[in-house]
Amino acid sequence: MPLQPRRSRTRPSQRDHTDSAQIHRPSQHPATCADCSEPTTVPFRPTEGRPVYCRSCLFLRRNGVAAAPKAAENGNSVPPDDSVAGYESDSIASEEVFPGMVLNRGTRAAVAAMGISDPTPIQQQAIPHLLEGRDLIGQARTGSGKTLAFAVPLVEQCEAAVRRPQALVLVPTRELAVQVGGVTESLARAQGLHVTLLYGGRSVGRDHKALRQGAQIIIGTPGRTLDHVRQGSLNLRSVRFLVLDEADEMLDRGFAQDVDVILGQTPDQRQTALFSATVPEWVAQTARKHLHDPVRVEVDAELQGIPTVEHLVYSIQKSDKMDALRTLLDGREDAPVLVFGRTKHGVKRLAQQLEDLGYPVGALQGNLSQVARERVMKDFRSGAAPILIATNVAARGLDVEGIGQVINYDLPDSEQLFTHRVGRTGRMGRSGEAVTFITPDEDRKWREIERGLGCQFTRKSWTRERRSTERRRRDGAAVGLEGGESRVRLRQ
Repeated sequence: MPLQPRRSRTRPSQRDHTDSAQIHRPSQHPATCADCSEPTTVPFRPTEGRPVYCRSCLFLRRNGVAAAPKAAENGNSVPPDDSVAGYESDSIASEEVFPGMVLNRGTRAAVAAMGISDPTPIQQQAIPHLLEGRDLIGQARTGSGKTLAFAVPLVEQCEAAVRRPQALVLVPTRELAVQVGGVTESLARAQGLHVTLLYGGRSVGRDHKALRQGAQIIIGTPGRTLDHVRQGSLNLRSVRFLVLDEADEMLDRGFAQDVDVILGQTPDQRQTALFSATVPEWVAQTARKHLHDPVRVEVDAELQGIPTVEHLVYSIQKSDKMDALRTLLDGREDAPVLVFGRTKHGVKRLAQQLEDLGYPVGALQGNLSQVARERVMKDFRSGAAPILIATNVAARGLDVEGIGQVINYDLPDSEQLFTHRVGRTGRMGRSGEAVTFITPDEDRKWREIERGLGCQFTRKSWTRERRSTERRRRDGAAVGLEGGESRVRLRQ
């Protein structure tokens, strides 16, 4: 049976040049998003008892996330959808967004809807180079707006009329895939572009459907992305823009082989960008085989250049760590606390011990299903479980506002992991505290981390600090008691 010619349809880019009076658009009805509680509009009349979602929350739900974060911070979290139809922002005119940069009107309006007008330093320096088509290595600390630094030029260079993958962003974790996907989707829909996420823990059938429908922007973890490449469901020969986010981890031993295979399936003429909070020399050397004459942008790259994080480093016996952790948790304020362990089983065991003692905790580690991970993160963000015990998976892609304290219960294996861990607090100028425990058998590893960071931290004895604190407490109680006795004598 001969194939029937495909019925032509108007592409989004063609619709832009069509007289709007000749196009039938469905009526928009006001509604409130069931996830983020923000006002939105939908092309149908809402039914009582049936939940309605804004575009951002609907995108995240379709990609396996129960609810969208409610606030955006320099492009690193998903913004509420103020106006699905037009991206209008009440406070920022799109003309004021990223002045001096040559951007499409839709991109400016989408950024304005996020509540952003002025670029952060990494955005200011990286976006113009990427818009010119240059390969780039971008280094800036966590929370500096790296996601928007590559998402803006990415959507600018994709064409809605071409229903093939044109941009690929590789990330190390599911959480970071969701975060980057939310930001990119907010920009892409203004250009008529489609985004899909590829990561483990969700239906492969959903992936196949999105890829068949012609998503132009792919955001995925290396494992799931490579699976689709090998199955033939993902063809990367049309990719023109490729990003490695958290490049130091993407090029490390855990992902390097998969990343090499994936990049080998993309055109040699592609534009490539690497972004990370840390870019050690070995990463720069490894990156040379993937990039052509890259420009390097560094913003606040040194850890010691972060004045908003106070570091407390304690020498401690292994047997005292649990009591020390409880002391810190008992003294916590309202801000969320993030505790890092080394292994999945160790994190699970520590969380169970704290839960048995009555602490409101959640555990995030690699053995959890995607649904369980989302539930843990929802409880952490909402404050239902403000103490999160996690492996290094949470050091990448965890974007929670206001984390007041990071506790390195177990020492990380490298200075890069240390930087990413402590970068969860003190974000975007806010103050934060990072506490690190060092047992006697970790002395050598800690010295290696300090050498790698190029700085030395003040180190105290936990036992001596505890005794000093108890002495001050006793002295204070004695003074109070003596004052009380004096008042009793005076009354007599």
